[in-house]
Amino acid sequence: MEIKFKKGVYELNKQSNFDFQLNRLVMWDGGDLKEVQEVGPRIKTSEDWKKELIALGDRAVKENRIENAIAYYRMSEFFMYDGDSDKKKYYVKATEMFYDYYKDIFESGEVERFEVPYENIKLPVMLAKAKGIEKDVIILHGGNDSYFEELFIPMLYLAENGFTTYLFEGPGQGGVMRVQGKHFTYKWEEPVKAILDYFKLEDVTIIGASLGGMFAPRAAAFEKRIKRVIAWSIMPNFMDVVLFSGTNRNERLYKTAKWLINHKCKHILNFIFSKKAKKDELVRWGLEHGKYAYEAKDAYEYITKMSNYQMINIADKIDQDVLIVGANRDHFIPYEMVGEEINALKNVKSLTFRLFTDKEDACNHCNCGNVKLTFDTFMNWITQIKER
Repeated sequence: MEIKFKKGVYELNKQSNFDFQLNRLVMWDGGDLKEVQEVGPRIKTSEDWKKELIALGDRAVKENRIENAIAYYRMSEFFMYDGDSDKKKYYVKATEMFYDYYKDIFESGEVERFEVPYENIKLPVMLAKAKGIEKDVIILHGGNDSYFEELFIPMLYLAENGFTTYLFEGPGQGGVMRVQGKHFTYKWEEPVKAILDYFKLEDVTIIGASLGGMFAPRAAAFEKRIKRVIAWSIMPNFMDVVLFSGTNRNERLYKTAKWLINHKCKHILNFIFSKKAKKDELVRWGLEHGKYAYEAKDAYEYITKMSNYQMINIADKIDQDVLIVGANRDHFIPYEMVGEEINALKNVKSLTFRLFTDKEDACNHCNCGNVKLTFDTFMNWITQIKER
């Protein structure tokens, strides 16, 4: 299979999160740029998103454009909220189509599938073995809202370049949550330990995307079979990111929310978030997805739970080589937050920070406008560290 990556950052919607997710749809998930450019301006609410993407998926199926259909159906679920019966339906539909579309790769053994026992569920794992001389072994995972099928092509790219890659979904992600019902845990070292034990791995690199930028360092703090860490997003404290995300970042509102949390003003905080969610689809999505994924009754419980999702309080235990990756126009994460992370990592073996920019088409969240450059950077860093 020839591996091709798309490149570019496009203005597809006026709202920052819809705009990013539409770019993600094209760059990572196989959507057609012209089709997405056509429907993008029509999306103003989560309900619009669902309607337009399902329609695109239906059209793609009729025209036998299965790669496009997988992308549209998969991402149609993204803005469906807890209680919508179509949420699981379209997730399962897209997933079944994905594995049928790529069945030759699985049947040939180029990629193997495993289910690793973890507590009362199974963690799905894809394994792509290095072609040629093995340069390293990588554990790759996503973050707060990922599906591991999104990273299928990057996994193949890593393997093609000599990196054996174990791509997995953990609690709160993909089918582990949507089908098996296992929600997030901040103790990411536990599912990672299950993977390491099952495959008897030593001396590995871990790469975590988005919230995985907290999960991967957190796992490394407690699991020393991890020797190299790539935090593929700046994520010192998820609560701070949640409170300060969006293009219209409001320092006063952020400080007010922190004060309300510290003084346990539950009803006031819930009222504020309820009002914001009615006006801002990014806040609405963050709150609805957060309550679903983290099993929270309201905004207050969700936000306070997020205080556990941090790496600052365990940063002193991280003594590996670390690469932190940011983006200068990330609508979720102000890249200036990296200072807090750098200052906390006092005991690392080495620390590298790479900021991708708009001039590289890699300025958005997880640098999805230039995936090839991002993974080339990862591989070059690993190679330099191992040759040191």
